Amino acid sequence: MISILSRFVLWLLGWHTSAILPEGTVKTVMIVAPHTSYWDFVYGRMTFWSSKLKIRVLIKKEAFFFPLGTLLRWLGGVPVARGQKNNMVEQAAALFHKNKTMVLVITPEGTRRKVGHWKKGFYQIAMSANVPIALAYIDYRTKTGGIGPLFCPTGNYEKDLSVIMEFYRDKQGLHPEKFNLDIPRLSK
Repeated sequence: MISILSRFVLWLLGWHTSAILPEGTVKTVMIVAPHTSYWDFVYGRMTFWSSKLKIRVLIKKEAFFFPLGTLLRWLGGVPVARGQKNNMVEQAAALFHKNKTMVLVITPEGTRRKVGHWKKGFYQIAMSANVPIALAYIDYRTKTGGIGPLFCPTGNYEKDLSVIMEFYRDKQGLHPEKFNLDIPRLSK
């Protein structure tokens, strides 16, 4: 029922979306960009529901109190411990090893504000779990959203990031001025 309702609402709002993974893909880190508004979550969640794609998102465990925790789990939330002593990459990779299927959604910008660089946790998780990265997008200019190609990380983060970011070059967030595709040079 939620699938039909989501498709209807997206259609009513003029959006064309599809969240279909390539056949045979059972595990992936899915990055979604641009991420410039709270509305990204709403449209993204409806897109995943309309395509019946079960996704997971990492959320700090402190948010999982009653009754919010029940809602967060229903939305695909997975409680994780944050902090310097708790390695988020290892926790996420362990989830991949524990589950037969898993689509972990991450916004590499890490926030809705304009950032100087993308966080590299998505890349480290994919490398550690040995899974591809699905390039998902939301484009407010064309009112489209979906999943683009899968990308297999090579271990050369800087080179791989430039290829990944090229996919997002023509995508526009709700607040385009907050989306940054400039690739900073990494210190050696």
